[in-house]
Amino acid sequence: MTLTHDDVRVEDAVTTAQTMTMAAALNRALADALAEDPSVVVFGEDVGALGGVFRVTDGLTARFGEDRCFDTPLAEAGIVGTAVGMAMNGMRPVVEMQFDAFAYPAFEQIVSHVAKFGNRTRGAIRMPMVIRIPFGGGIGGVEHHCDSSEAYYAHTPGLTVVAPSTPQDAYSLLRAAIASTDPVVFLEPKKLYWAKGEVDTGLRTSLDTAQVVRDGTDVTLLAYGAAVPLALEAADAAAEEGRSVQVVDVRSLSPFDDATVTAAVRSTGRAVVIAEAPGYVSVASEIQARVSERCFEYLEAPVRKVTGFDVPFAPPKLEHWYLPDVDRVLDAIDSLHWDEEA
Repeated sequence: MTLTHDDVRVEDAVTTAQTMTMAAALNRALADALAEDPSVVVFGEDVGALGGVFRVTDGLTARFGEDRCFDTPLAEAGIVGTAVGMAMNGMRPVVEMQFDAFAYPAFEQIVSHVAKFGNRTRGAIRMPMVIRIPFGGGIGGVEHHCDSSEAYYAHTPGLTVVAPSTPQDAYSLLRAAIASTDPVVFLEPKKLYWAKGEVDTGLRTSLDTAQVVRDGTDVTLLAYGAAVPLALEAADAAAEEGRSVQVVDVRSLSPFDDATVTAAVRSTGRAVVIAEAPGYVSVASEIQARVSERCFEYLEAPVRKVTGFDVPFAPPKLEHWYLPDVDRVLDAIDSLHWDEEA
């Protein structure tokens, strides 16, 4: 396994790499954190006996007991408010919002308290808590089950916001999130819960870095979450047309890794941002702006973005029209200024 500059192995860890789904990798990360740190607790709607809607917490209650992994009432504001009290008193709560849009009743707690306690108390009270939120489409879900709500959280100072795209990152980023002394919104792409990959449980990563996952010389695709496999698929298709495409997994939406992203785009001179969320006032548009500002003298063409449309998420039968696909990404690449078109 090739390690990036921010990925390191725990020195005394035994290599235990194995193939697993993203859901299983998240489950393993939670189990390992619960086993290693008695201050870690996991709770939310149906996370106990059922193991969560997506079975991410499967078996944790049976293994660690109802005091460590337990169900809550259907009250998201209460779930997060309880976690705030726990974090203030030395615990490390990990809460699950059952679906992305179900988290909105807890938004006031997240913005007014979770994000601000550290600043409000000048660091005297920290918020070592993780809010896990399944997000995005690709599962044929109905309204309130497929939102991409990352812009709300990334816009809020005081929150770290990350989104894994592989089982390895799901494990490593969640372990880092639970170990953090600051609050982390952990966005889990539902479409990738069943995607498989190799996971080395001894591998650790940071919460503030992007990762170049494919080298290329002609154009850089910037993506996160479920958009990363799409970017890699588009890169393969573009290669058949003679384009050498670099892919960067942004991973951390806040804080944003300007250094890695800027270096990548400067090396190719062209960039396309890919995300499922609507494009207006989005994380994608912020990335587009940051790259344009920092790479202006290196760009051969304007930075493009391929996103969901600026409408509420489509019904299941229309989902494939709403979500970005390979053809839309290739169209964006083709719209850039190329020498042969001069």
